[in-house]
Amino acid sequence: MRTERREAKLRSVLELRQPDLTVVLENIHDPHNVSAILRTCDAVGVSSVALLYTVESFPKIGKKSSASALKWIEREKFTSVEECFNTLRTQGFAIFATHLAEQGQSLFGLNLTKKTALVFGNEHRGVSEEAMKYADGNFLIPQFGMLQSLNVSVACAVSLYEACRQRLASDQYNAPKYSPEEMKLRLEQWGNK
Repeated sequence: MRTERREAKLRSVLELRQPDLTVVLENIHDPHNVSAILRTCDAVGVSSVALLYTVESFPKIGKKSSASALKWIEREKFTSVEECFNTLRTQGFAIFATHLAEQGQSLFGLNLTKKTALVFGNEHRGVSEEAMKYADGNFLIPQFGMLQSLNVSVACAVSLYEACRQRLASDQYNAPKYSPEEMKLRLEQWGNK
């Protein structure tokens, strides 16, 4: 049932959405990791995620483990790196992958206030060579311990909250990024969930 209070909540969340920030999940195996990533996406205002599965099967994501983030995050499925990245580029996204390599810049050196897609790879294999080839750049999350990797959902959370920090500092959460027509459409869609 749509009440004025619910309508106001939906509108306030949509006004904070960041459609110019997205995540690409490449062959993430564990559905719990996917669910955790979707929850973080919702928390920082990411509106859609690309699910890129060229090796693994698309994971079955439970509503309980994703805390219902499934309802609020759009998901587009791809089975080809080239198709996924070309689609993002057509939409104006710069694409940065996180991959442990000597060549790469610090996450904190990226300008995440621009239209950006962040790519995260499989828990064991990381981002594929093909994805690295098509990406605009590689970024690293600074780490100072014995281990040089984070769980993929943690890596994504750290990265998205750096984007959130930069966007808050540049007042990007202060004005809706959807046009009035798009806002009306999304309010209608969300109101039916």
